[in-house]
Amino acid sequence: MIKALDRYIKGDMHGIHYAVSMFIATVVLWLCVQALAKANPVWAISSMVATSDPLMKTALMILRSRIINTLVGCAIGLAFIALGGTRVLMLPLALAVTVLVSSYLVRIQTMWRQAPISAAFVIAAGFEHHSRINGLKAGVQRMGEVIFGCVVGLAAAWLVSVVWPLPDPAAASAATPVPGTAPTASSAAVPDSKTAQTTSD
Repeated sequence: MIKALDRYIKGDMHGIHYAVSMFIATVVLWLCVQALAKANPVWAISSMVATSDPLMKTALMILRSRIINTLVGCAIGLAFIALGGTRVLMLPLALAVTVLVSSYLVRIQTMWRQAPISAAFVIAAGFEHHSRINGLKAGVQRMGEVIFGCVVGLAAAWLVSVVWPLPDPAAASAATPVPGTAPTASSAAVPDSKTAQTTSD
């Protein structure tokens, strides 16, 4: 069974590693959001999936971009609920404004799509209520769920990377020689022991 699995995945465990991280984060979000907050955990889970990355090193590098774009999207979503209430027109307007703000004011290209995604999540929460105040309350709660999903996704990825560390695929591919390629300068500079002995004789 293990040999068949290894032959199928060809030694690349990053997919399984990512699946374990997704499983842990989903279970934690489901228990916390549904059991403790009595809310629908799908939004937090969706945010976690949208902001997660199979490589912990990459996840840490773009952490700042994720958090800023998420906060920008949530803030704009709340602003449109406060200004326009729960009208359907607020959703396309908020998404358009979020894209413009993210593109020309924030100017963080990495994970920029997280901004309109977060805005859509927040405004969708406001649509569930027919008053502006209740819509704002629901939007604030949804914003907390979205940010909580991002944090849990990163924490789960960090925990799995500590318990089950995997080598960097870029470093591993660089260390593995490709068949049929010419030797590097460092390898060519090291003489073979038999050749060196023949030369000295």
